[in-house]
Amino acid sequence: MGIAPGGDGVSASREHLVFAYYVTGHGFGHATRVVEVVRHLVAAGHDVHVVTGAPDSVFTSNIQAPNLYIRKVLLDCGAVQADALTVDRLASLEKYHQTAVVPRASILAAEVEWLKSIKADLVVSDVVPVACRAAVDAGIRSVCVTNFSWDFIYAEYVMAAGHHHRSIVWQIAEDYSHCEFLLRLPGYCPMPAFRDVIDVPLVVRSLRRSRSEVRKELGIGDDVKVVIYNFGGQPAGWKLKQEWLPAGWLCLVCGASDKQELPPNYVKLAKDAYTPDYIAASDCMLGKIGYGTVSESLAYNLPFIFVRRDYFNEEPFLRNMLEYYQGGVEMIRRDLLTGSWTPYLERALTLKPCYEAGINGGEVVARILQDTATGKHYVSNKLSGARRLRDAIVLGYQLQRAPGRDIGVPDWYSLAENEIGLRAASPMTELNDDNFLVESCFEDFDILHGELHGLPDTMAFLKSLSGLDSITDSKNPEKRQMRERIAAVALFDWEEDIYVARAPGRLDVMGGIADYSGSLVLQMPIREACHVAVQKNHPGKQKLWKHAQARQQAKAQAAIPVLQIVSFGSELSNRAPTFDMNLTDLMDGEQPMSYENACKFFSQDPSQKWAAYVAGTVLVLMTELGVRFSQSISILVSSAVPEGKGVSSSASIEVATMSAIAAAHGLKIDPRDLALLCQKVENHIVGAPCGVMDQMTSACGEANKLLAMVCQPAEVKELVTIPTHIRFWGLDSGIRHSVGGTDYGSVRIGAFMGRRMIKSEATSLLSNSLANVNVSQQVDGMNSDDYEEHGIELLKAEASLDYLCNLSTHRYEALYAKRLPECINGKTFLKNYDDHNDTVTVIDPNRTYGVKSPTKHPIYENFRVEAFKSLLTAAKTDEQLSSLGELMYQCHYSYNECGLGSDGTDRLVNLVQEMQHRKSSHDGSTSLFGAKITGGGSGGSVCVIGRNCIQSSEEILEIQQRYKSATGYLPFIFEGSSMGAGKFGYLKIRRRPSSAVAPANI
Repeated sequence: MGIAPGGDGVSASREHLVFAYYVTGHGFGHATRVVEVVRHLVAAGHDVHVVTGAPDSVFTSNIQAPNLYIRKVLLDCGAVQADALTVDRLASLEKYHQTAVVPRASILAAEVEWLKSIKADLVVSDVVPVACRAAVDAGIRSVCVTNFSWDFIYAEYVMAAGHHHRSIVWQIAEDYSHCEFLLRLPGYCPMPAFRDVIDVPLVVRSLRRSRSEVRKELGIGDDVKVVIYNFGGQPAGWKLKQEWLPAGWLCLVCGASDKQELPPNYVKLAKDAYTPDYIAASDCMLGKIGYGTVSESLAYNLPFIFVRRDYFNEEPFLRNMLEYYQGGVEMIRRDLLTGSWTPYLERALTLKPCYEAGINGGEVVARILQDTATGKHYVSNKLSGARRLRDAIVLGYQLQRAPGRDIGVPDWYSLAENEIGLRAASPMTELNDDNFLVESCFEDFDILHGELHGLPDTMAFLKSLSGLDSITDSKNPEKRQMRERIAAVALFDWEEDIYVARAPGRLDVMGGIADYSGSLVLQMPIREACHVAVQKNHPGKQKLWKHAQARQQAKAQAAIPVLQIVSFGSELSNRAPTFDMNLTDLMDGEQPMSYENACKFFSQDPSQKWAAYVAGTVLVLMTELGVRFSQSISILVSSAVPEGKGVSSSASIEVATMSAIAAAHGLKIDPRDLALLCQKVENHIVGAPCGVMDQMTSACGEANKLLAMVCQPAEVKELVTIPTHIRFWGLDSGIRHSVGGTDYGSVRIGAFMGRRMIKSEATSLLSNSLANVNVSQQVDGMNSDDYEEHGIELLKAEASLDYLCNLSTHRYEALYAKRLPECINGKTFLKNYDDHNDTVTVIDPNRTYGVKSPTKHPIYENFRVEAFKSLLTAAKTDEQLSSLGELMYQCHYSYNECGLGSDGTDRLVNLVQEMQHRKSSHDGSTSLFGAKITGGGSGGSVCVIGRNCIQSSEEILEIQQRYKSATGYLPFIFEGSSMGAGKFGYLKIRRRPSSAVAPANI
């Protein structure tokens, strides 16, 4: 249901009404829009009690009336920001837990009592969850006013950072369900918890002064170009410089600290300055996206240069609305911090914002609230069910991500007439007709080298390349293309050769984290893979994005080689879809920049940190092989390997990228060597302390075979064909895995500490043995000289132990197990042993590390993997399968002892065990035999082994459904295998002239 923007204002009611208006603790944007609604209610003669954590001045400076009451209570916390542009997801969940979950009972009791004491006629919430529950407990109707709800925002945080806080999302949704209806503001997110919805116009603060009045006060004429710098409080450490503004420009700075000194072409606005007036008097705004900044820029037709804010799911919806009405330009954070503002300012002046819908939402909302408080019923349930189902499915996309669909909003999600359809279909949408794909590929491209190998995903990728000319009217909600595809159109010169590589993810069957300790590992390349297309061009001929052109022009440089990257799927996770840099920036004088500096460079902008996996391959080739890139490089990345599920999405990107770059530049790199180079990208540039098995499997694996590799450092032992009666599956727990996480890193440190202690103990034992070497005695009939010589050689080897897995289990138990501590403080270890001799991790002196379990795990895991490999070739019996399954179970519980387990992966393994034992006790037949957590642990996926038969597939599907029933999350099932990058080789393609794509203007 929608409410027309027109109206006669809020006329005084016959009744004197009392409103309790709750304001979320997330920023001032909510408070400022509440001010506009409250202003109308107070003017109509009603009492309004505002419950807020915001300063009183936010309200009292705008409303001076005796019937406005401020009650300072904070009942939620919103999103905790690590800085002005980045949300700390786990901290947000934990703070909400402490603010609203732990004291929930006392909060409800206090709010119910207070609401009754003021005799509230209506509770209004923007958008505090518990307020709706308190209202129903007090017997009072409630209404929410918002463009997003916290269940939607927190859902992604739960998936990415805090699965144990999942109950927060359900509790918030349950609270919202008690609300009578939602007054939904433009730019809204899916909100299925609300029973019914009324759409209202933008709520924006009205202007008090004209543009000319404001400019007269500032002492500037109409010829001066003005940008208002609005980040809701300027971030600490951002020093503004005079040369960042073009000549003739002035910058108005909101929220600057009293101590901050500004250059002469910047003006510090007072803390109590009425921002809307200054926004309307400016020529454009530079800031971060929020409801307040977007609504006011649209209301006053002001171009908005925005910098992406990480991990806040409201942003994509507001951003698309802003761009739909031609009012937005995205600035790369790097350019914000380094002062490359000019191209964005110039681009902003060319925009013609065209928002023509209502901006009197404050008046409209106040009128509806007044009518509701007097007993009027606005809401019809006519379309409520359909709307809630649609929103619930969209929310489900946040909670359940599948390969190629790691997205926030599907393409069919249509918004109100004055808004925008938010997502086009994934460029990797699968088509069923392989023949059609093959025909399409050959119609559009000449394949000059390589072959498709019959891979449907490769055909689909080429199809997505050929479809880059289908850019349509951006104002048509049904046909809107993702901005990453628009950027990709300008990426390639279609008259030149393009090189395509493919690299799969991997399923860790056995070995896992023991790879960094030198274990034998068994890995299976999965069906899901990453494709990368690369083209090199003369710098003078490369089509550059506008800000890259301006960057070179600003430095008065001749054409220099530029690296431009587009990542399909980055936009879908609210990360910047493009990245670019001058290739000369990877040089430090005559030498490539250090890995340490590169890591810092890519970490400075979280929304573009993904680029380290891609651009890092260029730096590693420069550093390790001495390659120098004199030509520009364009890279398109499209990965169907889902992130955070423990199946090596990062390795597949690195391997595919380096393979394609090597092909384009004529570099002959052996797959094993390429994998080792890609490991350097992950270890030193991304900063994730992984072993090498992920990259090796992606580069060297073969379909339907297990890569048997000894990680010392990376020696392929053999490719073990998976017996036809055995099958492996991966089941995703829904708990995001990160190899860069603290648990993985601390366990690795503990293992290297243990190795250092064993070497020290062996050295001590060796010294004692050498001192007693001349003692003459017989030991069980063995000559003492032979016995001592044998023992001394073992101790010598153990005193110089390179890899923990070279220590046998019986020697570990006999000599070292009892001498290792369960844990040790970092400071104590460093004092006693100096260093742990691991180049990719750093010991924190103030942290305590587990030692015994992380040390024991790889020693025993190596033994288990050897046994597993031998059993694969044993006779085809149930005993064979049972033994293989038992080894996987042992591995799983050893992970848990190290602290790398998770509730989700434990639940999946338990479901496999229940299925196995239930079937066995029922009729003696079972088809599933074992399961284990994979990769770096702490979430991700489990690997399951079973008989290759229909029954086993049915049981896997049953486990999937039972897991969903218990957790609300439907696991993705990984099944099938595909060739590694080495076997695939590369494609060299060129678009046929008749299929040429017209360049895009971006």
